[in-house]
Amino acid sequence: MSQTRGRYDFCIGLVLAMSSSIFIGGSFILKKKGLLRLARKGSMRAGQGGHAYLKEWLWWAGLLSMGAGEVANFAAYAFAPATLVTPLGALSVLVSAILSSFFLNEKLNLHGKIGCLLSILGSTVMVIHAPQEEEVETLNEMSHKLGDPGFVLFATLVVIVSLILIFVVGPRHGQTNILVYITICSVIGALSVSCVKGLGIAIKELFAGKPVLKHPLSWILLLSLIVCVSTQINYLNRALDIFNTSIVTPIYYVIFTTSVLTCSAILFKEWQHMAADDIIGTFSGFLTIIVGIFLLHAFKDVNFTLANLPLSLRKDDRAANGTLLSTYDCFNHDEESAACLGEIQSTESLSARRNGSLSAF
Repeated sequence: MSQTRGRYDFCIGLVLAMSSSIFIGGSFILKKKGLLRLARKGSMRAGQGGHAYLKEWLWWAGLLSMGAGEVANFAAYAFAPATLVTPLGALSVLVSAILSSFFLNEKLNLHGKIGCLLSILGSTVMVIHAPQEEEVETLNEMSHKLGDPGFVLFATLVVIVSLILIFVVGPRHGQTNILVYITICSVIGALSVSCVKGLGIAIKELFAGKPVLKHPLSWILLLSLIVCVSTQINYLNRALDIFNTSIVTPIYYVIFTTSVLTCSAILFKEWQHMAADDIIGTFSGFLTIIVGIFLLHAFKDVNFTLANLPLSLRKDDRAANGTLLSTYDCFNHDEESAACLGEIQSTESLSARRNGSLSAF
C-alpha cells in the first residue's frame, strides 16, 4: 500500500512540477513585455530602482502566471523530493526560449533546438536517478532538521553572502555584471525552497486536524518565505530589465538548481544512501542540462540552420584541405557569393595585420 501511495505521490509531484515550469516560463515573457513597454514610454526602469512596472497590466499578468507556477511548485514539493522537482525547472527555460522566439523576436536556431533536446534528456536522467530524501512527516521533525549545525552554517553563509551582494556589490556592479542580481535570487531561493517544504508539511498536518497554527515554526517559515520571495522578485525584475531574457533565464536556472540541490542535500541528507550509479547519473543529468542550456543561448545570434549546414561543411572541408577560397569559386556560386567575399576580405585584412601593414586599418 505504501509503495502504491509513493508512486501516486510521485506522479502528482511530477505533473505539478511540469505545470509549474509552463506557468513560470510564460511569466518571464509577460514580465519582459511589460518592462519593454514601460521603457518605450520613458518610465524609470526597474534596473535603476524604479517601480513603474506596478502600473503595467502585462507585468501583473506575468506575476500572476508566476504565482500560479509557484503554487504548483509549492504543491509539488509537498508530494515529491526537491531533487525531483527542482531539475524539472529546466522546462521553464525551454518554455521561455520558445515563447521568446515568438513574442520577443529572439531567434531559436539549430543550436537552440539541440539545447532544448539535451535539457529534456538531462532532466529525464536526473528524475530517474533522483535520490530519496529522508521522510519528514511532522513540524517537530522539520524543526529538528532546521536546527542541524550543518544547515545552520549553510543558512548563515547564504544570508551573509546575500547581504554583501545587496548592499556592497550590487550598487557598484549590478548594472554591468549579470551574476550579481541572479546570484542574489538563486541563493535566497535555496532558503525559500526549504520554507516551502516546511509549509507543505504544515498544511498536511493542518488537514489532518493537528494544531499547526499554534506551532511557532509555521509562522517563522511563512514570514521567511515572504521575505525570500519578495527579495527574489525584486532582483529578478532588475536582472530582466537590464539583460536579455535568454541570458538571465539559463544562468538563473543553473545557479538556483545548484543552490537548491546543495541545500536539500544538507537538510534532508539525500546523498548518504545513494548508489554510485545514481550519483553519477544525477551529476551527468545535471551537466547535460547545463550543456543544453549553454547551446540554447550561447549561439542564439548565429543564423545556423539545417538548410545552410551543407554549405558550412563544404567550407570546413576546403579549410581542412588547405584550399584557399578564390574569387572565381565565389562568383561561380551565386548563392554563396556574399559569404565568400566576406571571407576573402576578412582573410586579406587578417594577413595585412599579421604583416604589419597599416593599410588594413
